[in-house]
Amino acid sequence: MNIKTKTCRRAVVSTFLIIGAASISPASAQEKQNDPQMKIYRSTATKINDLIHTKLDVRFDYKKRYMYGREWVTIKPHIYATDSLRLDAQGMDIKTLSIVKNGKNIPLKYKYDSLTLAIQLDKEYKNTENYTVYIEYTAKPNELKVQGSAAITDAKGLYFINPDSTEKDKPVQIWTQGELQSSSAWFPTIDRPNQKTTDEISMTVPGKYVTLSNGRLASQKKNADGTRTDTWKMELPHSPYLMMMAVGNFSIYKDKWRDKEVSYYLEPKYAAYAKEIFGFTPEVIEFYSKILGVDYPWNKYSQIVVRDYVSGAMENTTATLHGTYVQGTTRELADRYYDAGRSTIVHELFHQWFGDYVTAESWSNITVNESFANFSETLWAEHKYGQDSGDEHNNEALMGYLKTPGDEKKDLVRFHYHDQQDVFDAVSYQKGGRILNMLRHYLGAPAFFKGLNIYLKTNAFKNGEAQQLRLAMEEASGKDLNWFFNQWYYGAGHPLLEMSYKWDETSKTQTVYINQTQEGKAFQLPMAVDIYSGGKKERHQIMMTAKSDTLTYKLASQPNLVNVDAEKIILSKKTDHKSMEELLFQYQNAPLYMDRLEAIEAATAKPADQSAQKILLAALQDKYYGLRLKTLNAIDPTNTTLSSAAMPTILKLAKTDDNNLVKAAAITVISTSKGGEQQLALYQEGLKSQSYAVAGASLGAMATLKPEEALTFAKSFEKESQGNLTNAILKVYAKSGTDAEWPFVYKKIADADPQSKFDMLKDFIGMTAHVQNPVYAQQGINLIRDMGIRFKANGFAPQLIEVLNQIKQFRQKMNDNASAEVAEEAVKKVNDAK
Repeated sequence: MNIKTKTCRRAVVSTFLIIGAASISPASAQEKQNDPQMKIYRSTATKINDLIHTKLDVRFDYKKRYMYGREWVTIKPHIYATDSLRLDAQGMDIKTLSIVKNGKNIPLKYKYDSLTLAIQLDKEYKNTENYTVYIEYTAKPNELKVQGSAAITDAKGLYFINPDSTEKDKPVQIWTQGELQSSSAWFPTIDRPNQKTTDEISMTVPGKYVTLSNGRLASQKKNADGTRTDTWKMELPHSPYLMMMAVGNFSIYKDKWRDKEVSYYLEPKYAAYAKEIFGFTPEVIEFYSKILGVDYPWNKYSQIVVRDYVSGAMENTTATLHGTYVQGTTRELADRYYDAGRSTIVHELFHQWFGDYVTAESWSNITVNESFANFSETLWAEHKYGQDSGDEHNNEALMGYLKTPGDEKKDLVRFHYHDQQDVFDAVSYQKGGRILNMLRHYLGAPAFFKGLNIYLKTNAFKNGEAQQLRLAMEEASGKDLNWFFNQWYYGAGHPLLEMSYKWDETSKTQTVYINQTQEGKAFQLPMAVDIYSGGKKERHQIMMTAKSDTLTYKLASQPNLVNVDAEKIILSKKTDHKSMEELLFQYQNAPLYMDRLEAIEAATAKPADQSAQKILLAALQDKYYGLRLKTLNAIDPTNTTLSSAAMPTILKLAKTDDNNLVKAAAITVISTSKGGEQQLALYQEGLKSQSYAVAGASLGAMATLKPEEALTFAKSFEKESQGNLTNAILKVYAKSGTDAEWPFVYKKIADADPQSKFDMLKDFIGMTAHVQNPVYAQQGINLIRDMGIRFKANGFAPQLIEVLNQIKQFRQKMNDNASAEVAEEAVKKVNDAK
C-alpha cells in the first residue's frame, strides 16, 4: 500500500489559518506510555486451520448498499486435528452455514458475535483432510461500525460510490479495500496476512458495467434480467487482504508485458490518456523482473482508478487499485515528472513481489512489504531518470522520517503497538526504505540483489519476516549481518552526526572529528571518507563503532575538502562544520546530488556570504532540474545584491528552461523581485503556455501587476484548469472575486483529491469567510467540517476547528448569524467525531 495524507507514499499536507496564514503540520501522536495495549506482545497469528480455496458468488443491492453473498471456503487443519473453525466476519447477516458433504449441505452449529463466527464442525478433521464450509450471508458495510486511521481513513471493506446517482458528474462504482483486515467485511475468512488461498469470484452486475478482480476473467454470462455474471479465477495462492473486486463504467486499455496482459481501467473521460498515465508499466515490470531474477509471477497485471479511495493505492494481487491522483490529462502530466502518482505506480508494482508473492507473516513485520515498496521508488528513479533523481527521492523520504515527531522511538520490526494500523508509518515506509538503501551500498549491488532473489525464491507464495531476509542476505554475501539487523530492524532511532576538522600545517596532518551526539547507544556505521587534495580525490573506508572517532591523515598540503559519508547514504541527521569556501568547492567538485544540495542549503542560510552567493548563482544552472528549482525557491527577492546578480539567469530560466516547474518558479521569483513589473510581456506569454504550472505562475504575476486583467484571464481559464492553474485562479478569486465565482471554487475543491483539497484550502477558507451569500458560506463551512472529520486521525482536527471558529467570528461581524451557528455546530461535530 502507498499511503497519502498520511497518506504512501509520501505526501506533505499543510493548510493555513485565515489570520496570518500560519502553516499547519500534522499534530504528533501523544505518548502512550501507560497504554495497556502497548504492553501486549503482538505475535504472529497462530494457525489452527489453513485456507485452501475461497469461492464467492455475489450480487449487489445498490439501494440498500448491501452485498448478497454465497461462499464455499475450503480449509484444512494446519497440523493438529480439530473439530472447530473460527472465521472473521464483520457486521454480516448470516443466513445459512453448513458443511458440504457429497454435494449436500449439512447445517453446522455456530455462534456469531458480529465479528467472528465460532463454528462447530461435524467431526474432528486431521491435517490430511480438507473440508468445505458453505455460508450464505449479507454484507452491510455502511452499517459497520469500524474506525479508520491516519493511513487508511476508513475500514469497512466494501464501498458503494454514488450508488443512487445523486451526485452529478460522479460515476457509480463499487470497490473493495482489504488491508489491513477488512476483507472479512465482505466475505467470511481467516483474515490474517499469514493465510494464503486461491479464489474464484463470480459477480452479478448490471450489464452496462465492467468488473475487475484478481487473476483471470474465466467467463462472462448474460442473464435474462439484463445483468451479467463475470467469474474471475485466481489460481495461485495469496493472502485474503489482497483479494479485490471493482465494478463500474470503466474504459479498458489493453497493453502487455512479454506474453502477459497488462491493462488500465479508467473513467471514460481519461481513457484517451491511459497510455500516458500507465504506459511505462511494462518497462517497470521488465526492470524489476531482471534485477530480482524472478519474472513477474502472476498471470496478468491490471491497474484501476476509483473515486473516493480511502488511502493512496493498494497492491491487490494482479489488480492494483489507485486513487484519482494518479490520473491526468496530457497537460497535467507534462508538469508532473516523477511525482507522487508515478512513484506510487512503481511502488504498488514492486509489492507484487514483496507483499503479494512473499507476504509479511504479521503486521509487526510489515517492513518486508512496505519498506521494499518504498525503496523501489528510488530504484526506478535511478534507472529511469538518473542518479540525481534517485538521490533526491531518497533524501525526501529520509526527511519525511526525520521530521515526524516520535518516530525515532519506534523499532522497525515492532512487536508492541497500540493498534495494528500504527505500523503503517514513516518508520515502516521511509525509514525502512533508507535502511535497505544502506544495505545495498554496504553489501554491493550484486550481493544485495542476489539476497533478494534468495529471499523471494525461498519463500515464494508463502510468508516472510525480517529474519528470513537476514538469512538470505547472509547467504548471498557471506557476511554476518546480525549487527545490522539488530541495530536497524530491532532497534530504534538514528545517529546524530557532528563533523569538525583541523589542519596542522606543521605536521601536515588533517584531523577529522566525528561524534554521535544522540542519547543512548552508538551506531555501527560503515562509511566512506573522501579527501580532495592536490587536484585528486582519495577514498578511505572506515567503520565507526563508538560515539566518538578521530581520524588523522598525513597529506602533502591542506586539503580543499574532506567529505565524510561521501556516498551520502547513512540514515542520520548531520551537523557538518565546513566553511563556505569548502562547500563551494564541494558544490563544484563532489559528484552527487546530496553534495550539491548540502552546499545549496548552507548557502541559503547565509545569503550575504560571497561564497554562498557563488554557490547559489551556480546552482541556478545545475544540471538537475530539482536543484535549479530548490535554488529558485531559496532566493529572497529582498536580497537585492543576490537577486540582481541572479536575474539574467532567472530570466533565461523563465524563457528557455526545459522543465515546466523551473520555468514557473522563475516567473514567480521575477514577479516578486524589483523590476518584476517590467516583465509584463513574459507573463502574457506564460499565460499561453500548455503547462498549468507556467500558466498559473503567470496568472499569479498578473494578479499583482494588473488585478482586473488577471480576473478576466482567470474567468477564461475556468473551463480547462487543473493543478497549479486552478490554485492560481482560486488565489485571484480570493483576492478580487465575488459570489459569482463561488460555484467554480466550491466544485473544484469538492471534487479534488485530499492533497489538492489541502493545497487549495487557504484560499477556500478566505472565500468562505467573506462570501456574501450565507448559503455559499454554509457550503464552505460544511466542507471544512467534513475534512476535519475525515482527517481527524491525521491530526488536523484542532487546526480546522480553529479555522471554523474564526469563520464563525467573521460571519457574526457580517450579521450572518445563521452561518455562524452552522460553524459552531460544525465545531461540535468535528470534536465529537471518532
